[in-house]
Amino acid sequence: MDLNTLLQHAIELGASDVHLKVGQPPVLRHDGDLSPMDGIATLEDSHLEGILEIVTRTNPKRRTQFEETGDLDISYSVNGRRFRVNGFRQRGSISFAFRIIPAEVPNFEQLGLPPGVRRLAGEHRGLVLVTGATGSGKTTTLAAMLDHINRTRHQHIVTIEDPIEILHHDHGCIVNQREVGLDTESFQQALRRVLRQDPDVILIGELRDTETAFTAVQAAESGHLVFGTLHTLDAAETLGRMIEFFPAEKQQQIRSILAGVLRGVVSQRLLPAIGGGRVAAVEVMVSNARVADLIREARSDEIEDAIAAGEYYEMQTFMQALISLVLDERVDEEVAANAATNRHDFQVALDAAKKHRAADAAEAAAQAAAASAGENGGTAEDGVAVAVQPLGASLR
Repeated sequence: MDLNTLLQHAIELGASDVHLKVGQPPVLRHDGDLSPMDGIATLEDSHLEGILEIVTRTNPKRRTQFEETGDLDISYSVNGRRFRVNGFRQRGSISFAFRIIPAEVPNFEQLGLPPGVRRLAGEHRGLVLVTGATGSGKTTTLAAMLDHINRTRHQHIVTIEDPIEILHHDHGCIVNQREVGLDTESFQQALRRVLRQDPDVILIGELRDTETAFTAVQAAESGHLVFGTLHTLDAAETLGRMIEFFPAEKQQQIRSILAGVLRGVVSQRLLPAIGGGRVAAVEVMVSNARVADLIREARSDEIEDAIAAGEYYEMQTFMQALISLVLDERVDEEVAANAATNRHDFQVALDAAKKHRAADAAEAAAQAAAASAGENGGTAEDGVAVAVQPLGASLR
């Protein structure tokens, strides 16, 4: 089996991931679901050993680490297309998960991201966190935010990633991308050095522990714009996780610092779209005086209410995002209800939103009819009567 041909075929089929496991044919993820590739025989141990040799050929150190630990994170390229590769041992055999990286950095409009994401990308200092489960599109959203900065400013961007996924070419900015295990020994070492590299913007691939979280906060506090990711589902959980990185005796101090440096949290989930593909439901929290007070006073249970009331600051809750997707006929109502944090609350809010939209449509129709009647020499009352008459006639 030729690995490059297989991966190229997966790209042509529109897959997002390729799974390779002994005893199975290659399996593709498409729109969130897995299905085997047609016409390809099941994989044997020799195939997977060969793939390990291919993907680690340019980085023998990673091969040695895999032999020692049974885990591999590395990037791989085929004809200019990049893949994030995770290799691991299971039941004595090797398995792989290849994530297909977009050929070009998508913009906010292509991703369907709400205005609040662009607002956070426009910050010049502070901490911005992008969160969600694995495979929820965090990397792509961050790439769009960095690309926006890259094309609109003249600054120095440093990223620390494991591995590097989307490549950023220099546009208005200088972009240096450091890969853990290849360009630097560890996240911790890279973070200890990054402030000496004269950065304006720092991307930390993942906040994994107390040291990385503290360095991110420290860099933001010193006037840099810092982006990071966490595997949390919403803003309230994200704030709790950030605080929990630190021992109890330091948590109040960290809350005070975080209240000052946090600029916002973007949390997202990918849902199947009507007509195929997937669409992101995005919660956006933008820090304002109320949010800062809630962080400082450890009242994270009130964060969702603050987001819901923050339309002026271009905030939106998950529920508001889901309702918008359903009303715009981009996501099926049942799919959205299953994704909601509370199904009953979502259904009640959706029904209210439908009635509100119907009332707005009726009012707009009445105004249009009145305007038309006025142009024809009638009165507004005549226009409303004309609009209503066909319905009455049909009832008779």
